[in-house]
Amino acid sequence: MAAAPDAENPGLDLGELQHHHASPRDAQEGDLDATGRPRIEFPEPTPKSTHGPARVIAVCNQKGGVGKTTTTINLGASLAAYGRRVLLVDLDPQGALSAGLGVAHHELELTVHNLLMESRISADDVLLRTRVDGLDLLPSNIDLSAAEIQLVNEVGREQTLGRALYPVLDRYDYILIDCQPSLGLLTVNALACADQVLIPMECEYFALRGLALLTDTVDKVKDRLNPRLDLAGIVVTMFDARTLHSRDVMARVVEVFGDAVYRSVISRTVRFPETSVAGEPITSWAPKSTGANAYRALAREVIAQEK
Repeated sequence: MAAAPDAENPGLDLGELQHHHASPRDAQEGDLDATGRPRIEFPEPTPKSTHGPARVIAVCNQKGGVGKTTTTINLGASLAAYGRRVLLVDLDPQGALSAGLGVAHHELELTVHNLLMESRISADDVLLRTRVDGLDLLPSNIDLSAAEIQLVNEVGREQTLGRALYPVLDRYDYILIDCQPSLGLLTVNALACADQVLIPMECEYFALRGLALLTDTVDKVKDRLNPRLDLAGIVVTMFDARTLHSRDVMARVVEVFGDAVYRSVISRTVRFPETSVAGEPITSWAPKSTGANAYRALAREVIAQEK
């Protein structure tokens, strides 16, 4: 397995985890996108007549505040808008994903904690329909914080989430898991059952340096627990094209990670905090906004990766 990329050594790549995106329509030379590469227009997805089995994607970064939950919500809503059936899994005890979809998560009787720790509880017992057509949710709250300790003594503890999700795989096209900002046992559970990992990365230099630790963890899970685990891509968030710093960091990310960096870039906008209060995805709260367009573009890019 290749060593994890290092911001000090741009010659390193992700080895087996390096993912090359599907080839969409022809790019126009000289017309550069926000990543500094020739612009590519990804086609409008073809509606699906059948659904499943799900492509399971862990949305993961051990650093908080990078737009991980925002990405999970809005990518999920955008995929659903393109006719995909999507299940979101809130695997963070803070419950931000659930709250961001308007769920009063502190009042829930059944959550992902029950799903993981009680064998009699099924995903259907916990599942909630959201206000977005085609988008379902397995919610969480602070109760999930106890699971890290409780799972330690369980047999096959790293596979607990995978076993819980298995019965519903054929009903969805995508299952997006919003991981907590750590590399603990819950995150390992997400990586152990995922087909791919999607990494939101704040457009800051220190965030780039922190990716080495995360990719090392992904490598270890791939080696020891989940040989099919692949990198879906890195999505750069909180980008500000007006600043030299953002442009420099973007150039560095593309230099180090190459085609693993999604061309869709999420810029800073005041709209995202507003959507958290509203309990809606930005695609429905402000459908014509820059943020909504960016996540729809990301969804088209993710769909273009479908095999």
